[in-house]
Amino acid sequence: MDESEFLILNVTPYFLEKNEEWFKENEAKLKRSIKRQSWWGDKGILIYKGQKIVQSKLIKDINDLNFEKVDFVKFKGEYSVRGNILDIFSLNYSKPIRLEFVSNYISEINFIDIKELEPEYIKKREKILKTLPELKSLKENDYVVHIDHGIGIFKGIKEEEEKKYFEIEYAPPSNSNNPDKLLVPIDKGDKLSLYYGFDKPTIHRLSTQTWFNTKKKVKEDLIKLAGELLRLYAKVNVAKAPMLGKDEYLEDEFRKDFDYEETLDQEKAINDVLSDLENPEPMDRLVLGDVGFGKTEVALRAAFRSVINKKQVILLAPTTILAKQHFESFNDRMNKFDIRVAMLSRIQKPKEVKLIFEGLEKGEIDIVIGTHKLLNKNIKFKELGLLIIDEEQRFGVKQKEKLRDVYENVHILNLSATPIPRTLHMALSGFKKISNILTPPINRQEIKTYILPYDDELVVSAIENEIKRGGQVFYVHNRVMNIYNEVKRLKKLLPNATIDYLHGRLPENQILKVMDDFKNNKINILVTTVIVENGLDLDNVNTLIVDDATRFGLSQSYQLRGRIGRGITKAYAYFLYNKDLKIKAKQRLNALKEANYLGAGYQIAMKDLELRGSGNILGKEQSGNINKIGLNLYCQMLNEAIDNLTL
Repeated sequence: MDESEFLILNVTPYFLEKNEEWFKENEAKLKRSIKRQSWWGDKGILIYKGQKIVQSKLIKDINDLNFEKVDFVKFKGEYSVRGNILDIFSLNYSKPIRLEFVSNYISEINFIDIKELEPEYIKKREKILKTLPELKSLKENDYVVHIDHGIGIFKGIKEEEEKKYFEIEYAPPSNSNNPDKLLVPIDKGDKLSLYYGFDKPTIHRLSTQTWFNTKKKVKEDLIKLAGELLRLYAKVNVAKAPMLGKDEYLEDEFRKDFDYEETLDQEKAINDVLSDLENPEPMDRLVLGDVGFGKTEVALRAAFRSVINKKQVILLAPTTILAKQHFESFNDRMNKFDIRVAMLSRIQKPKEVKLIFEGLEKGEIDIVIGTHKLLNKNIKFKELGLLIIDEEQRFGVKQKEKLRDVYENVHILNLSATPIPRTLHMALSGFKKISNILTPPINRQEIKTYILPYDDELVVSAIENEIKRGGQVFYVHNRVMNIYNEVKRLKKLLPNATIDYLHGRLPENQILKVMDDFKNNKINILVTTVIVENGLDLDNVNTLIVDDATRFGLSQSYQLRGRIGRGITKAYAYFLYNKDLKIKAKQRLNALKEANYLGAGYQIAMKDLELRGSGNILGKEQSGNINKIGLNLYCQMLNEAIDNLTL
């Protein structure tokens, strides 16, 4: 390649509309204009072999030209960075350009064939489709964001000449009343994302500067936010956690005790976590998996890795019921390896608590599982290596920040099916690593969900049908003051059923006894508050009835539904309401019904983020920017801003 200049043009509607022939005819004129006219200064840049330029400076210039950073370039308007190699696919060329840097000079410039990158790109596409499951669930009239053209309305899949396209409707041009249409090839679906915001978005016009100006303004704000976030998390980078090396023989023996075959997603999540544990930087990872998709096994593998490295483990659970279930699971798997597991909750007497505290301080206890009792400032560890927070959405921001302050030099693993908006936002923004488990276990069936007005005949019929097939029922009634009256009412309706009740104000021993009776099939119907919403795994409970369902948030309703359908039996969930539905309640229940496919936890969390807001990051309200471009693009641009600041 000679020293001729290469032209990189701004990704704008003006250039996007031009064809390859136009660029060939006008290339010389464009180069002269960029050199001589100041107005053209931000419309493009010239590069050549041997040019002296700092790589990070050129990347910044490319970003200012509205290029999208990707792992491997495939489409025009994209660039990628791998070490001293920079690939750029400018609008005016039919192939990407590859630049190689030596020191602060461009040592080589060559056109490259996209086919060389195809295997990597295919892997990237598979990753995108897994991590953005909402593309699979697009419905007509959903708002979507196209990275190059802005916010439009999805109108379905259209087929032309044996090719399939996403059909997107945009606002009418200024000289017409008819909406514009954009056909996006299916294989370019990674340029689309479902719009998540807090208000009804503004639909953009095609072929105008509005969308690009909007992205430019948001990018300027995000550069400032990225700087603040980097300063906030700087202490994480200087903190050091223990490096937990692998023991292939022991870990293989532990893996053999897992009764199921790992799904590909689950296996990847396990590998992600174990890889993090081998590094000196403290892990802060969120494992996001639908209810019953195998997050506990990820926690078990991480805990085992920590203990065989002579480091202790905390597992924090939101309820005594869930803590006890984890204690039984962990104790069963760890006992064979002489690993000592203890449970700490309100059920223990002061003398037992004291012995557990002493055992942790002396290193005689390897793993402690418990509820908020574990937040006690008097607990001391001989050598703590890992903190696991299960159902992290049940713990407040202050509690989690306190845990991070106290345990800043340990690895932290968060588990959730529906993380709180703030956590999901931080994960999507790149400050908390995320692993998605989206593949359901073999033979798992979707739960049939009904949203209906309350009716005694309906309730009796649903319960009797479940009992006839030998199953059990969760009946959720979230009012402690009159829960016993509800039990008496149900006993009149169902005189032959065995009914008991449960709520968080009962003594711990009574709670555990009732759950044991229910687990052992001594009870047909358990009338309960939301105390059962997290983590319970009971294969025989396959009907859920939620009384006055409008009282619950979207994520909470989803968690409740996840208590049934854990085995191979078809499960039924009834969310019943007593009054006219308000708009927000209707949105929540409709979202719950629509997200009825296996693995919908991610979408529920995203929808919950939209309905509730992303949380106040650093005390700065970012919802305005999120509304303008949608949450997915917002997080992507924030990641790019952070990457550029750390180059």
